[in-house]
Amino acid sequence: MAVRFGINPITWSNDDLRELGGETPLETCLAEARRAGYEGIEMGHKFPRRAPELKPILAAHDLALISGWYGSRLLARSPAAEMEELAGHLELLAAMGCEVMVFADVSGSVHTDRSRPLSARPRLADADWRDFGKRLTDVAEHLLAGGLRMAYHYHMGTVVQTEPEVDRLMASTGEAVGLLLDTGHLTYAGGDPVALARRHGARVAHVHCKDVRASVLDSVRARDSSFLDAVIDGVFTVPGDGAIDFVPVLRELAEHRYSGWLVVEAEQDPARAHPLTYARKGRLALGEAAARAGMSPQAAPPGRRRARG
Repeated sequence: MAVRFGINPITWSNDDLRELGGETPLETCLAEARRAGYEGIEMGHKFPRRAPELKPILAAHDLALISGWYGSRLLARSPAAEMEELAGHLELLAAMGCEVMVFADVSGSVHTDRSRPLSARPRLADADWRDFGKRLTDVAEHLLAGGLRMAYHYHMGTVVQTEPEVDRLMASTGEAVGLLLDTGHLTYAGGDPVALARRHGARVAHVHCKDVRASVLDSVRARDSSFLDAVIDGVFTVPGDGAIDFVPVLRELAEHRYSGWLVVEAEQDPARAHPLTYARKGRLALGEAAARAGMSPQAAPPGRRRARG
């Protein structure tokens, strides 16, 4: 199946802990993303939020906008209120030609709070999953009407974190709710990305490719670290630099005919992990893994240059 390779700007500047890479200009991020061989990039906090401003900036670097994170609070507000809240984000992504919205519920989340361990995250009672799934489905159907598929991002420190919770999410929602497969978050939570791709590959709408450093993972789990402290300690890295074998994950997705973006999204401290070096390393390793899994690069749209490594 044909795929495209993208990256998240969190390699250069962290959205949740903005002192990490805070001094790095957006221009550096975009130029280096292209130099590393990527065709697209996701939104970050330094990006303009209006399409007429953003389009020429990305065009100057021959980069497509892939998607952008949206944190919902559907456990605290109605689907109608959520639809109103996300209207501007939906409009921007649609205007930029995106096909998916990276979507996670952050009601009560601890992932942005360094003072709280991951064990303090919110959890849904058995009786609450049906209503939560209905709310998500309502919002997802609204997104589809606006031209975007919901790509639900399970995430450390949130209400959907573990493999059983992802299974419950899929069982509780309609087909409009797509899944974002994130290798690093699932591995951190003790899950198996290969098994998850096998079970839910037909609903995978987007893929985040991050690796984990096994020794750091053991340490932060033992300490019940906060999510951001684990990031600072280096729990995540790019494909090819950690313990995850991406070939069987991507092979399962290929079996389900996944065709879309493979996004390197590996938050690290850029002072310790040189962004361009790691961006290149991740692109090379991910490209090799995709080829071994039977995936081929999608042809660039007319008028777009191919990336130069």
